Amino acid sequence: MLSGFDGLRLAHWHPEIRDDGVVVLNLDRQDANVNAMSQDVLLELGDLIERIAIDPPKGVVIQSVKKAGFIAGADLKEFQEFDRRGTVNDAIRRGQVTYQKLAELPCPTVAAIHGHCLGGGTELALACRYRVASSDSSTRIGLPETQLGIFPGWGGSARLPQLVGAPAAMDMMLTGRTLSASAARNIGLVDKVVAPALLLDTAVALALKGTTRPFKQRATAWATNTWPARKLLAPQMAKQVARKARKEHYPAPYALISTWERTGGKPVQARLDAERRAVVKLASTPTARNLIRIFFLTERLKALGGGDHGIHHVHVVGAGVMGGDIAAWSAYKGFNVTLQDREQRFIDPAMQRAQTLFEKKVRDESKRPAVAARLQADLAGAGAAQADLVIEAIIENPQAKRDLYQTLEPNMKADALLTTNTSSIPLIELRDHIQRPAQFAGLHYFNPVAQMPLVEIIHHDGMAPETERRLAAFCKALGKFPVPVAGTPGFLVNRVLFPYMLEAATAYAEGIPGPVIDKAAVKFGMPMGPIELLDTVGLDVAAGVGEELAPFLGLQIPAALQTVEQGKRGKKDGQGIYTWENGRAKKPEVAKDYQAPGDLEDRLILPLLNEAVACLHDGVVADADLLDAGVIFGTGFAPFRGGPVQYIRATGADVLVERLKVLQQRHGDRFSPRPGWDNPALREPVV
Repeated sequence: MLSGFDGLRLAHWHPEIRDDGVVVLNLDRQDANVNAMSQDVLLELGDLIERIAIDPPKGVVIQSVKKAGFIAGADLKEFQEFDRRGTVNDAIRRGQVTYQKLAELPCPTVAAIHGHCLGGGTELALACRYRVASSDSSTRIGLPETQLGIFPGWGGSARLPQLVGAPAAMDMMLTGRTLSASAARNIGLVDKVVAPALLLDTAVALALKGTTRPFKQRATAWATNTWPARKLLAPQMAKQVARKARKEHYPAPYALISTWERTGGKPVQARLDAERRAVVKLASTPTARNLIRIFFLTERLKALGGGDHGIHHVHVVGAGVMGGDIAAWSAYKGFNVTLQDREQRFIDPAMQRAQTLFEKKVRDESKRPAVAARLQADLAGAGAAQADLVIEAIIENPQAKRDLYQTLEPNMKADALLTTNTSSIPLIELRDHIQRPAQFAGLHYFNPVAQMPLVEIIHHDGMAPETERRLAAFCKALGKFPVPVAGTPGFLVNRVLFPYMLEAATAYAEGIPGPVIDKAAVKFGMPMGPIELLDTVGLDVAAGVGEELAPFLGLQIPAALQTVEQGKRGKKDGQGIYTWENGRAKKPEVAKDYQAPGDLEDRLILPLLNEAVACLHDGVVADADLLDAGVIFGTGFAPFRGGPVQYIRATGADVLVERLKVLQQRHGDRFSPRPGWDNPALREPVV
């Protein structure tokens, strides 16, 4: 048996030879908080595998010694650099070769998984003969590469369908979702699930004794990868993907399906070669480059929320859709919450919606009562005195808000924060008469709260930096991305979104059918058309935002938004511009011979870009990256395009200015280029 690893210079891997003849490879990436599969880590693993292959032990166990988890995936900064150099093919091949050598070792190999196991980490585990996972709730196993515009390229797509069957494997890879240890065990991805304290011992025992996979799993894996099965399943998979993502916008899922359809029944090396060629091609697409850039933007936003927020009790005033849902989400995320409104009849529907949220999010029924108990109706408002954070979410009326603050603030704790969920009112209009302006800020959520990932932290010149830091940390605890923005009208997201929605309403008032307008926006890459969005937000809410923003932006509001009938406010009433049934818009049929105006897409998108440029010019956010992140996560702006600034860079600022001038001549001065188009940030090279 192997006598040792003398002569190997290792910075990241720490091999241990046990008395029972099993070698444990401990991964502890040097100078890093988490394990990522960098090229240095990969090269060291390759050296270890070559040494092990010379004189195989009784078994090999791979584990992480990082508390954070197993392996978080490949090093994406390195991946970006390979893309710049044109060496992605070499990097993919190196990973495939190393993992294949691991798979070919003549001794049993076991991955001992605790915590996150993603991307290249999951692919390493798949190259092992067996997998053991910790039952800890932090253990999540996934292959999220399609969310980065590529798909698993170190053997993941070649091996997973053969292990668990094509339907389960393709669902996991196409959605990018992560699985708990038990869910991974249910599909056959993991052989055993044990308590964290037993993980290593169980992995060693599995290496020494092995196990036999259930016949049903083996039969399913074989049957679903046969030629007839691939020909039957692939079109169905593509059809499901098409419901959520257009091929021209997000090519990776379609490439994954096609590669599996063509090669899923071939020998492993043929599958690996096809996988590598497809991933290399995808890596050079604008979609992949933009989605990887967005990944780093999310990391930046997460970093804003460092440190302790010191918030345990949250008091929400206003139990409408926004206030009620903010309260429910805060309780779901572990905070004690009290919810206040003028009358109990306003609070009750919010409490009912909260129960629906808890039923959906808390799968373990035994845990739901504890979650529900964290949210308390508070008609008298007694919770304000115990709260560390008070969130005001009443009507968009500056005087009503100021009056409320005068009653709230005297009862609040000295170190408590007071925030407003206003969607458009400048904070300078609200801070008058506030006793502690340093502890006052905007905390602007987006509807629906449970789904929208962004929260704007609204500044004013009297706000303390510590207030922003605590609020950012609070947002992180909620699982939200915080973006600091200036307290000018509309802040960032609504200011950018309003001209887009207003132009859609104007086009609709001119007689262009709503479904045609929506189709043009979705074709560009927006998640929902602007007419449907107006109904979803609520015509009354849109009108309220319009009253605040239209004068500031010098825009005219169409008649449809000037007078909103009670009971016809949109989705929440079942009737708005569209009729709504079961939460879905019933859009009227459009004549087959109707021709949409050729400039419709420009009419919708260029006002949004124009205002984004103005926001950057006015310093609403600190830089272009924060602007792109805020608009993507706050509006759903086509992620594959990388955000407004990235899209301007790719298209050309001068080109877009000329297109604005054409629209200005045709439709009026609302399309006049806003200040800021000469900003050098708009002319930086697209990375």
